[in-house]
Amino acid sequence: MSKTIDYGTLMHNAMRSLIRRVLTDVAQNGLPGAHHFFITFDTRHPEAKLADWLHERYPEEMTIVIQHWFDALVVTDEGFSVTLNFGDAPEALQIPYDAIKTFVDPSVEFGLRFEASEDDDFEDEDDEDETLFSDHDEAPEAPMVEQAEPEKRQADVVSLDQFRK
Repeated sequence: MSKTIDYGTLMHNAMRSLIRRVLTDVAQNGLPGAHHFFITFDTRHPEAKLADWLHERYPEEMTIVIQHWFDALVVTDEGFSVTLNFGDAPEALQIPYDAIKTFVDPSVEFGLRFEASEDDDFEDEDDEDETLFSDHDEAPEAPMVEQAEPEKRQADVVSLDQFRK
């Protein structure tokens, strides 16, 4: 038995379980009300899968929005896959929970941030913020919308730094 309790890992696992439960409900029932998600993930994660052109454009991290147009949302114990529309180009993405950096639902001012640990060998010290939004319009034919950052709203963010040694 270990001499310490690894609260940081336990919290990360609990937060990833919360994301899995929320996405599972959305996959089964759709997005309720005004809920939508900004999900930032590390594109360098070895199990993250995205089109080559997206990976070239966003070699470190990418923020997607799950809101009006999304398809084929499949949730597993390891991560999720979803098809999003990037300016008339539907693309499938596969995102492991371990690659997620932030999960935000601005409609209810809720957010989770996963701090990088020393064990994340796919992670660099450079924390450049590149953001890509999926289509926000109702029609899948609408052009891609690109912004530097998602809408800034005050949110409840859980940080685990205070529990790390």
